[in-house]
Amino acid sequence: MLKKTLVALALGSALIGGQALAADYVIDKKGQHAFVNFKISHLGYSWLYGTFKDFDGKFSFDAAKPEASSVSVTLNTASVDTNHAERDKHIRSDDFLSVGKHPTATFESTAVKSTGEGTADISGNLTLNGVTKPVVIAAKFIGEGSDPWGGYRAGFEGSTTLKLKDFDIAMDLGPASETVELILSIEGIRQ
Repeated sequence: MLKKTLVALALGSALIGGQALAADYVIDKKGQHAFVNFKISHLGYSWLYGTFKDFDGKFSFDAAKPEASSVSVTLNTASVDTNHAERDKHIRSDDFLSVGKHPTATFESTAVKSTGEGTADISGNLTLNGVTKPVVIAAKFIGEGSDPWGGYRAGFEGSTTLKLKDFDIAMDLGPASETVELILSIEGIRQ
């Protein structure tokens, strides 16, 4: 009886200890349960929406200690898709993303700060169009748990607004089009 109790206590301690540590996740690119979308005003008359179809990354997450979390993402800038081939070609040009010179964009977190129940600000360095600038992503925890295939997943959404000129994107479409909103939906599989 004592032996069973000790084993149960040891297992319980191991499980509790495991939950207190940050877990590592890979963004679910294969199942495409992750999105990097954007929204920008078109001359102040309407909204133009787009997405980047090719990116990957990883994150570390500890719900009990969010400040121990981290994020790293690499995005293929040529994968931009706004549902219009000629516009996509223009966005890939030197007027905007200069994909020939800068085929990838990256984000590396530098700090995570809890801002409330299930929310956090993720500070980090975004490199886009050959320029690295600090940005803050307002993130919200969506949920976590087991999936039907024997894995364990966690998901988040987030957003940030970028000034195009901060990243040497000089194309001027007027004051209404000086910023772009990034809208992120990220689901990761625990490793």
